Amino acid sequence: MRLLSTRHCKPGMRLAKRIYNEEGVILLNENAELTQPIIDRLCRYGVDFVYIHDPRTDDIVVVEPISDETRARAISEIRTSFRRIMDESARKKAVGALHLGKTFRSLYSLVIDDLSRHKDAMIMLTNINLTDHYLYQHSLNVCIYATMLGLAYGYSQDELSVLGLGALLHDIGKTQTPLEILNKPGKLTDEEFDIMKRHAEIGYRLLKDEPNIPLLSAHCAYQHHERINGSGYPRGIAGEEIHEYARWIALVDSYDAMTTHRAYRDAMLPHQALETLFAGAGTLFDQDKVELFRDRIAIYPLGSMVQLNTGESGVVVDLNSASPHRPIVRILTDADGQDVNVPYEIDLSKKLTVLIASVNDVKVERY
Repeated sequence: MRLLSTRHCKPGMRLAKRIYNEEGVILLNENAELTQPIIDRLCRYGVDFVYIHDPRTDDIVVVEPISDETRARAISEIRTSFRRIMDESARKKAVGALHLGKTFRSLYSLVIDDLSRHKDAMIMLTNINLTDHYLYQHSLNVCIYATMLGLAYGYSQDELSVLGLGALLHDIGKTQTPLEILNKPGKLTDEEFDIMKRHAEIGYRLLKDEPNIPLLSAHCAYQHHERINGSGYPRGIAGEEIHEYARWIALVDSYDAMTTHRAYRDAMLPHQALETLFAGAGTLFDQDKVELFRDRIAIYPLGSMVQLNTGESGVVVDLNSASPHRPIVRILTDADGQDVNVPYEIDLSKKLTVLIASVNDVKVERY
């Protein structure tokens, strides 16, 4: 399989991975044939990239960090709990005890069990979804990223549980944000942004007295938009005033937001988002955390189409965990843009003068 920009897809191509909507429902199955109306619809709904079959790359297997069953249950549980709060808010009914502890502790146990089987794997989320109800999938993604980083950092099971629950519930305050603001396609006004910013404090209030939800997890919701130079919100605290777990979540929350299509902008590719994180390293985010994330993230996911500085183009077929920015590339076209008769592979960790110049037609900057 290879990852292709949806805009570059042609009728007759077949999907190599399922496409889900935000609620975990399968919209297009593996092997579904693309037609022009389907391609147009995917573009319209914000699916920027899809995995397609290609005989030259069909030996590439992309393994998800959690099972389809865990993902489906997670999305269902998050949706049910968050929608209940939204509905009570819409009826202007005071939100009482939520009793989230049992549900989300059980859910997190499934997630950590799955992730523990892949704890040494590079972090690569490949689920492709439509943009509806971005909140549910984003909550799960941030939990997965934070937990995989926590595993790499060496946190204990108890520490991971607090971090993971904080990540899973970090945006619960957005259940109280008006949908017209949450899903606005354009830039928010100052007044709307002030309303949006309240979700951090609202999330803390919703979680702080919940049985079986650690108070520190509630503080993760409170602090995940704080920045180490004091420029964040809601309190403008800085440095060590922000708990370490919240600083991890701030990092992965930003990354997932950047790499997900939203109503007001297209998704960034992983290397673009990482460049943005590095621009904020030492001011917005901890330098060491950004560096660990860089060392654990699949900057160029399996199946990505890349062009080398030699002019050759191909597909990422394997990752080098010791050098994430130097994967193994299977060359499909030569420097003149002609298909090669027999594809061949270049291990960039062994060819130090060969560099990735662009990914899916997006230029790569060096950092």
